[in-house]
Amino acid sequence: MKPSISFIEELRWRNMLHEITPGAEALLGAEMVNGYIGFDPTADSLGIGNMVQIMTLVHFQRCGHKPFALVGGATGMVGDPSGKSTERNLLDEATLQHNLTCQRKQLEKFLDFNCGANSAEIVNNYDWFKNISFLDFLREVGKHITVNYMKAKDSVKNRIERSGEQGEIEGMSFTEFTYQLVQGYDFYYLWKNKGVKLQMGGSDQFGNITTGIELIRRKDKGEAFAVVTPLIKKADGTKFGKTEGGNVWLDTNKTSPYKFYQFWLNAADADVKNYIRIFSLRTKEEILSLESAHEKTPHLRLLQKELGKEMTLRVHSEKEYNAAVDASEILFGKGTTDALKALPEELLLNVFEGVPSFSISKSRLENGMGIIDLFADNTGIIPSRSEVKKLIQAGGIYINKEKVTSADQQIHSIQLLNNRYILAQKGKKDYYLIIAE
Repeated sequence: MKPSISFIEELRWRNMLHEITPGAEALLGAEMVNGYIGFDPTADSLGIGNMVQIMTLVHFQRCGHKPFALVGGATGMVGDPSGKSTERNLLDEATLQHNLTCQRKQLEKFLDFNCGANSAEIVNNYDWFKNISFLDFLREVGKHITVNYMKAKDSVKNRIERSGEQGEIEGMSFTEFTYQLVQGYDFYYLWKNKGVKLQMGGSDQFGNITTGIELIRRKDKGEAFAVVTPLIKKADGTKFGKTEGGNVWLDTNKTSPYKFYQFWLNAADADVKNYIRIFSLRTKEEILSLESAHEKTPHLRLLQKELGKEMTLRVHSEKEYNAAVDASEILFGKGTTDALKALPEELLLNVFEGVPSFSISKSRLENGMGIIDLFADNTGIIPSRSEVKKLIQAGGIYINKEKVTSADQQIHSIQLLNNRYILAQKGKKDYYLIIAE
């Protein structure tokens, strides 16, 4: 079956093509190709950083090819040195299997496993490595790849050079040094048993991928190909997929849908133009139209909102997306008191994470507490009682998004959000979370 859309052209206009081996483009234009990408099982959730490769497989399948997602049950026990300055801790088998199960469920959200000839498949390299002895591996794989070939790879060379510069005694372990042979055998096995002719990945994986191509050539005189995507960095040079709070995960329990949505909403203009092409499923014409509209009114953050919506719907759900939008509007001053009251406690705390908080006794609210007492005496949000009065007269004090209109106003326990919180506000942007204990 000949593909109806060029996968390579799709990658090019989306700024997702870094390097391609000779012959790959012609092959991809002539027939349906089986191709794979490997995923690292070091966590029980995939993160935003993995989305680049997930989207590569998604675009690959949408262009008429058959995607394989390889979860590294075996390679997770070894450790990939690519892009790393130190050796990582290896996982025990129980942890590894848990991580693999969780990642498999996430991959099933993005790829189509029931679309006929190019239905996606998930494979685990532990299935073919578990019965291979060390001596078998040395004989069947090790003898085909020289030490000089392996040392020439950037992932190995850079680690060895860094170790020398930093005076490390241990340097690079044999385990990590041979990782490229293990990944190379994955490619060989899938080429031999699944008809896989193409391996894809980030540009830092190019050395490992070409080891697989070389193994296929030397061992069986076969031909295989590689396509790699660029590593994404933010315009400020920091790593994509991370925030001050750490990784942005696809798992709701690790990164809430609200925080996930906020990641896209807070993207810089210099970054979002790149993100929308990589992560959106919209056509080239639709994205060019969005980019044009964004440039005319950048303050409306159209690209950020559209991408945040598309990604949150795809990774989470419409309900969680709507809740994230409502919560965002509350934070930026447009939300209503009713919307605030409807926020579940966890989402409320997510929205106002990092704002100053104060504790008061819940019993003080049973008979009512004066607004001036709350702001000045009990929390110290505002230094003096007279200043509280001035701000009230100027319309600059809010309780639970409602403007305070009188200095005599009382706060009662019935006003507590989730029976525990009061959202106090000074001016348009200064929020304070008061916790009734």
